[in-house]
Amino acid sequence: MSFLIQNPLEPLQRFMAVGGPALWGILLVTVVLGTLIIERYVFLRTSYPALVSGVIARWQARSERYSWYARQLRRMEIAELDYQLRRSLPLIRSLTVVLPILGLLGTVNGMIATFTVMQLFGTGNVNGVANGISEALVTTMAGLVCALPGLYFGASLTQRSQVEMQKLTSLLQLDDKFGNPGLLWIRAQVELEKRSGR
Repeated sequence: MSFLIQNPLEPLQRFMAVGGPALWGILLVTVVLGTLIIERYVFLRTSYPALVSGVIARWQARSERYSWYARQLRRMEIAELDYQLRRSLPLIRSLTVVLPILGLLGTVNGMIATFTVMQLFGTGNVNGVANGISEALVTTMAGLVCALPGLYFGASLTQRSQVEMQKLTSLLQLDDKFGNPGLLWIRAQVELEKRSGR
């Protein structure tokens, strides 16, 4: 326990040394992935509700909500918020795919090191063979384990963005051709009052 007090990063340093250079790539991609995921959840909790309230307020302030122009404006507002919701999702999915590939790269490096030791020293150098196999297994495990949160949170964020778009589409209700608001407009009023805390 005293060795942890002296250098708390020593276990991490040993782990990174065992994994080889591919493990540093996995660490970097994992940090970027985690940052993107946290940013999306912070956006959904802080900025997005204000954006939705602004869009709803602008839509309800319109005198008419039936014309071609009103429909195009509605479509534009929905598309802008959809873009804001999905902004980092393709990158999150891509980084999630990259992590196991980096693990596979480490596996190949470890196996090459193992075969090089076996070629030079034969099977008598157990430490050299074990080091290569250890690098192969550690990087494979790290790539797969680090990709799991990306899979879960990427799917969760995608589903949440779809649900939010469905809610927004129903809240931005078009009037009928006589200028009467639809039934969903009343629900939008109630939702707006809930969000504003009245």
